[in-house]
Amino acid sequence: MKAKTLVIIPAYNEARSIAGVVSGLNKRYPDIDVLVIDDGSQDGTAGLAQVSGAKVLSHSFNMGYGVSLQTGYKYAIREGFQYVVQMDGDGQHDPSDVISLLENIKDSSCDIVFGSRFLGPNNYKASFYRMTGIRFFRLVLRLLSGQDISDPTTGFQAMNRRVLELFAQDVFPYDYPDADVIMLLSKLRFKMKEVPVSMNPKSGGKSMHGDPLNVIYYVFKMLLSMLMTKFRRHEIKEKAKEADICR
Repeated sequence: MKAKTLVIIPAYNEARSIAGVVSGLNKRYPDIDVLVIDDGSQDGTAGLAQVSGAKVLSHSFNMGYGVSLQTGYKYAIREGFQYVVQMDGDGQHDPSDVISLLENIKDSSCDIVFGSRFLGPNNYKASFYRMTGIRFFRLVLRLLSGQDISDPTTGFQAMNRRVLELFAQDVFPYDYPDADVIMLLSKLRFKMKEVPVSMNPKSGGKSMHGDPLNVIYYVFKMLLSMLMTKFRRHEIKEKAKEADICR
């Protein structure tokens, strides 16, 4: 019988950590399928993920985090999965937290669950630039949508089929899908929830948040995307109705 749940992992040059992430998931959740979207890596990420037991889809060249996520969403819809968990391939997200995310989706209490680094007994410490960005977007999100989300940039999430079908549409902000995604979900009245998750030390890769210029660009793009989502109300709702996913 086909698994109902898929874990999708966008990965770009994560050879140092991807095997451990995939193996940890397969060991703990043998009934859950794992998909790695290799985003044009040049360090053997795809081969290591496959040997470790993941299904691998590879982009011919680097297309970005959001496009990789949407590749995973479309695969999940095509293959009939009912639930998806998305997590990073750098080893920071703990596989043991997957079950907590899924429990809140499968009991139908919400459509999407965000794993928060700032709830519960967590010793997560972010860089000055990252924390400044998180606090800024938490404030902007509260002002624009009324949603008070403690970790609006989390990449550790679980969602049901209705959210998947929305994210497969062109309204999904595939450039930097973070706080603007929460704006989109709020606009369409999807039920959201946060649960505490732990964060491990980063095993590999390079964070864009360590470069002040990248941070400035990210803040500009994200703020613009959030404002566009705020004021594209009619268009967003029409597209959701066409896909039969509007409440």
